[in-house]
Amino acid sequence: MPVYVALLRAVNVGGTGALPMAELKVICERLSFHNVETYIQSGNVLFRSDETGSTLERRLDEALARTFGQEPGVMVRRRKEVQKIR
Repeated sequence: MPVYVALLRAVNVGGTGALPMAELKVICERLSFHNVETYIQSGNVLFRSDETGSTLERRLDEALARTFGQEPGVMVRRRKEVQKIR
């Protein structure tokens, strides 16, 4: 099962877009993402899933919209893709 990195746009930046990482983790777990880990207050989250990146983006964006009333914008990439960036 591949490891993915989800990057949320404009979360916990400059006093706007407040999203506690504990809540983000719960949302991801409810979406059946596995081994969910968040990173500081950044809006970045690691998890495992057998779904495709585009499906994961859509599902997470929709779940955040249902919970907070707006879609922050989510980019999901495999960990291997992110590790190639230097």
